[in-house]
Amino acid sequence: MNEQTEYAGFEASEFAENPEPRVPCVLLLDVSGSMSGQRIAELNQGLITLKDTLSADSLASKRAEIAIVTFGGTVEVVQDFVTADRFHPPQLAASGRTPMGQAIVTGLEMLASRKNTYKANGIAYYRPWAFLITDGGPDDGWQAAAEMVKQGEASKSFAFFTVGVEGSDFDVLAKISTRAPVKLKGLNFRDLFLWLSQSMQSVSQSSPGDKVVLLPAGWAEV
Repeated sequence: MNEQTEYAGFEASEFAENPEPRVPCVLLLDVSGSMSGQRIAELNQGLITLKDTLSADSLASKRAEIAIVTFGGTVEVVQDFVTADRFHPPQLAASGRTPMGQAIVTGLEMLASRKNTYKANGIAYYRPWAFLITDGGPDDGWQAAAEMVKQGEASKSFAFFTVGVEGSDFDVLAKISTRAPVKLKGLNFRDLFLWLSQSMQSVSQSSPGDKVVLLPAGWAEV
């Protein structure tokens, strides 16, 4: 049995154990050198908040799926899609440059692949989310990534959100996403991830295809 067959078998058993509809969310996290110190510490704490709040909700813990792509020097898939009850927050460290464009492409390709996996296993799913958090701007080519975001949003393949920390290149971020980038209040990552968790809980308690009204973002600067 080759590795791919084994993996397909694992997925089938995973979905047999938990056939709930899925709410997939890929986090695209800036871990470049400028995120070092308090910024990366608060981001790590925020991921723990996300895990704790989703896991405390019995339905969301089985329906919400988290994946993490980091970009700092290189682009890394730190966590492939896993339900909240199986998610273990990583301890991220900051270094390197900001290959944001490549990270976006990687994350969106992961979402497309995950949707195909759901379809192959007869699992219903809600519109996926991609959540980009950065304190800078891309230092690689980002135009292809922006085109992927715009096409995906237009076809309702996913919803793409952009959050900028103080010092972010909001002009470029606005060109990448169809939604206006939102500025984080200070380093309020914990409230941001609490909001994300509560929003995913709201989605998970609806039926796939229902319109869900998101909570006001108290972590954002107006």
